[in-house]
Amino acid sequence: MPHAVRFGSLAFAPLFLLLASIAPGGDARADEPAAATPPPPAKLTIELDGKKVACREQGPQAFMVRGNWFPNTKDQDKIKEARKMLEQSIKYRTETYGYFEGFGLPSGNAHPPKFYAKTTTFMGLNVQVHQKIIPALKCVEAALNATPAGKEYTPHSASTLRFKNTYRGVEVSNHVYGIAIDIEPDRNKCCNCVKPWNDDPICKKTTDVWQRMAMPKSWVDTFEKYGFYWLGHDVLQDTMHFEFLGDPEKITENP
Repeated sequence: MPHAVRFGSLAFAPLFLLLASIAPGGDARADEPAAATPPPPAKLTIELDGKKVACREQGPQAFMVRGNWFPNTKDQDKIKEARKMLEQSIKYRTETYGYFEGFGLPSGNAHPPKFYAKTTTFMGLNVQVHQKIIPALKCVEAALNATPAGKEYTPHSASTLRFKNTYRGVEVSNHVYGIAIDIEPDRNKCCNCVKPWNDDPICKKTTDVWQRMAMPKSWVDTFEKYGFYWLGHDVLQDTMHFEFLGDPEKITENP
C-alpha cells in the first residue's frame, strides 16, 4: 500500500492518490455525471379479463416431475421416498385441479377436472385445458411471439384434456387434469412409449431426441420458462408433451 510523504509536521498524499480521489476511474472528469445503471429488462405482460398482468418465470415443482417417481435404483429408501412424491402429486393435483376417479380421495375436491375445463386458443389452435393454467399458456404464446421463435414453427394440431387415463398402474396422466398439451403428435415423436408410437421409423434411425421432433428447441426453452415441463427429458422421450408442473398461483403478478 502507498504511504503518505511527510514534510515537517504535515503529511501529503502522493499526487496520483489525490487525482484518483478527484476523478475516479482515471481519465473521467469530476464534473461528468456517473454512468446510469441500466434498467432491468421489462417483464412480459399479457391481458387477462381486461387487465394487464406480468408473467412470472418459474420451474416445475420437484414432487410433480414423473422422473422423480420412478428412480433407477434398488435402494428401498429412495424408492419409498419416490412413492411418497407420487402420492403427494396425486393429492396436490386432486385438490388443485379436480378429483379423477380412482386416484386420490373424492374428499379432496368436489368436482372432476372437466368441471374446471375451459376452451382457449394457443398459437391459433383451439385447446381445452384447466382454467388455472390458461394464463401460463398465454405467457408462453406471448413469449414466442415476442421473439423469432414464434416464426420458427407453426403447429397444426394439439391434444389437451382427456377423460381416460392413458397410463397403467399407479400413475395417472396429467392430460386428465387438463394441465398437459401435446403439440403435433404426428410430427413430434414418443419413441419410448407403447405401440404404435415406438414403431415410427425415426425411432430406429436416431437416438437423438432433438432429431425425433419437428418442434425447435426454442419452443421447449420458452415453455419451460413458465412452469411447463417437457417430457422429452423423461425416459419416455415424449417430445410432443408439455405439462404444467409449476404453481398456478404464481403464474402472473401485477406489472
